[in-house]
Amino acid sequence: MKIRGAVLERMNDSRPYSSSKPISIREIDLDPPGAGELLVRMEVASVCHSDLSVVNGSRPRPVPMLLGHEAAGIVEVVGEGIEDIDVGERVITTFLPRCDECRACASGGRAPCINGSASNASGVLLRGGSRLHVGNTEIRHHLGVSGFATYAVLDRRSVVPVDLDVPARIAAMMGCAVLTGGGAVINSGQLCSGETLAVVGLGGVGMAALLAGVAHDDVHVIGIDARPEKLVLARQFGATAAYLPEEAREAGVHADVVVEAVGSGKAFESAIGITAPGGRTVTVGLPASNDLATVSPLLLVAEGRSIIGSYMGSSVPSRDIPIFIAMWRAGKFPIEKLISDEIDLADINRAMDQLADGNALRQLIFFS
Repeated sequence: MKIRGAVLERMNDSRPYSSSKPISIREIDLDPPGAGELLVRMEVASVCHSDLSVVNGSRPRPVPMLLGHEAAGIVEVVGEGIEDIDVGERVITTFLPRCDECRACASGGRAPCINGSASNASGVLLRGGSRLHVGNTEIRHHLGVSGFATYAVLDRRSVVPVDLDVPARIAAMMGCAVLTGGGAVINSGQLCSGETLAVVGLGGVGMAALLAGVAHDDVHVIGIDARPEKLVLARQFGATAAYLPEEAREAGVHADVVVEAVGSGKAFESAIGITAPGGRTVTVGLPASNDLATVSPLLLVAEGRSIIGSYMGSSVPSRDIPIFIAMWRAGKFPIEKLISDEIDLADINRAMDQLADGNALRQLIFFS
């Protein structure tokens, strides 16, 4: 079938992307779903920093690639062998399929699926190969999803079904921002009542982490960002304090759990610096491969600190998304606050500029 989608043609184009236009809106051929796969009509997709990381080349992927990994849609065709999802159900896409066969999948979310990570790096679906092409040119999948399109073929293990009364605009943010930021707080940091949480970097993922902290009873939540307007938002979202990085140092801020959501060596060092003795530094940012940081092993040992790498919030999507939805239903996790703009697919290059400039939390693309 013919679909319309946003294809990244080149990485490392010059800014602004609204002028260089590395992403084109193209008509693409989409093959039907095979065994264990679904055809999903996309309703809403969300623009995430992981999309930008491919555009700017800090996370190299094969191109051309149909971008987008954080989305929600309606199932239109169910492939052979799938018995637990029906046509007409709403599903949330997740950016790391879990094969449930490798040793990493037995870790309860602590380690990323080995086979899912390999298929993501190659730009193919979990069962192998691409379902996207233009003529004889193969188009690669982004993180098993390629959600910036009117339709997508997805492996069953890349989606989580959700009740239809959960709006698509809420569901679309559950599969990345919420799993990563919220999971970093709950799964990786294991935040407890009476503790202090600090979040370094208040983009979409960082703000999701902040909201997850605010949802806890008897927790002091601190937001830290280089942009003053983000501090205003953090206070509006329920943070008990918010600082510029230099202000946090001058105030002697320390926290039991510190989530680093910037994706830079400097921010990682700052996060370690404000972690209290016995505390946990959880890093979820994705820096460039040559971006390094300096850490004192003596500090870790002498003060009993832990550094925890948290990919996708150390989440198991089928386990954790229902938890976050229940929190949202209860009014404790208002992730609609993360929506900074609603845009058309044609605005995708400008949306990447907005993200790169730090002007957006979550920009949502709505498909008719």
